[in-house]
Amino acid sequence: MKSTIIKRRMLFLLVCTLLVFSCTKKQTEEIKQPQKNIIVGFSQIGAESAWRTCNTQSMQDAASASGIQLLYDNAEQKQENQIKAIRSFIVYQVDVIVFVPIVQDGWDNVLREAKDAGIPVIIIDRKMRVADESLFTAFIGADHIEEGRNAARFLLKKFKDEDRNFRILEILGTEGSSVADGRYAGFREIINTDNRFTITASIDGDFLRSRGKEIAETYLQENPELPFDILFSHNDGMALGFIDVLNNTSIRPGKDIVIVSVDAEQAAIDALKEGKINCVVECNPKIGDLVIDMVKKLTEGKSIPRTTNISENVFTEWDDLSLLPLRGY
Repeated sequence: MKSTIIKRRMLFLLVCTLLVFSCTKKQTEEIKQPQKNIIVGFSQIGAESAWRTCNTQSMQDAASASGIQLLYDNAEQKQENQIKAIRSFIVYQVDVIVFVPIVQDGWDNVLREAKDAGIPVIIIDRKMRVADESLFTAFIGADHIEEGRNAARFLLKKFKDEDRNFRILEILGTEGSSVADGRYAGFREIINTDNRFTITASIDGDFLRSRGKEIAETYLQENPELPFDILFSHNDGMALGFIDVLNNTSIRPGKDIVIVSVDAEQAAIDALKEGKINCVVECNPKIGDLVIDMVKKLTEGKSIPRTTNISENVFTEWDDLSLLPLRGY
């Protein structure tokens, strides 16, 4: 009897030992097993401004910090280049595609290819129009309509006590882009509530500083008597290009002409401090950490919000900007 009990105890201890060894071995194998390397295909529209360069760098830094491989493509301002890049990402079988749609339309076919391949797509900064909303997973970026509203709100506040009419020259961003359309619509939504303000001209500047300079040279040559009181520029680059020309004339930017711009690049903030710009509406390019966080959630099988708007500020001639940190772009 005693011998049987001893044998049973020994057998029990042997089984427990084997179970512990098996579990320990399994845990060790799991620890040693390398985690899947996440690969993201990222198509940027170009490098047309300090804002865009910072936006790209933000994505690259965030991916690097998270150990994510980022396949980067510069579309050089051409939609066809972006479509080629997205197709190459599909062939490469990346885990997630992230891109800035240069214009709103023309994406349905390539996004359907990505969906058929089971690759989620996140669009950032600019929005798009597609027949099937399920062709992309999420949008992350600014509320460009609100940016336009904020530009107009500044003007209404600045001139609230003045009983006169104001003529506005508007320099537009890239035609067909959601950024330009949003700022255009938001600005009018607010400015049209006050009949003292009239938009006398809207000229396409394509978000380029060189175009802002060209527009200033042409417009001032054709209109030597300066037939506008306010310049609303859809980005800092075009506003700064316009100011480059004004600096060589007797017209004082920020005084003879009120200037409102969008983006809040360091050069625009410096011009605001100098009194050459009156208001700068921020559009924050540093969204890399947020985008990469969403990428990781997707690869973990988690859901993410359909739309994520980033917080932004408005800087005006009334603010104390002495303690404002350097913008980094």
